[in-house]
Amino acid sequence: MFGIPGKQAVTMTPKAAEQILRLMTSGGHAGLRIGVKKGGCAGMEYTMDYVDEADPNDEVVEQDGARVMIAPMAQMFLFGTEIDYEVSLLESGFKFRNPNVVDACGCGESIKFDETLSAQR
Repeated sequence: MFGIPGKQAVTMTPKAAEQILRLMTSGGHAGLRIGVKKGGCAGMEYTMDYVDEADPNDEVVEQDGARVMIAPMAQMFLFGTEIDYEVSLLESGFKFRNPNVVDACGCGESIKFDETLSAQR
């Protein structure tokens, strides 16, 4: 929908692809749908949900057997994002390196996008 021919909307690091594939396989799901929603102290939050079937309007990205679907209204916000999976002593989880984010809250759970990007919606 908002893509550039020959360029994936998002990329996954090998660790992220491995974890997504593990989640898909263990639950028998077709993939994970990623998106954004209003919320958090900075205004927006990422969402991740199990998907058993892709929506025809989803942008589907496959890498090393892992599959993510990008919800239509989130595509312009997520274009160019790298998804990683990090493990530390205190926590583990997916991290989004998104060039479209202009601000984030201190805990890293909430993000803000450029007002012009939000206006295009």
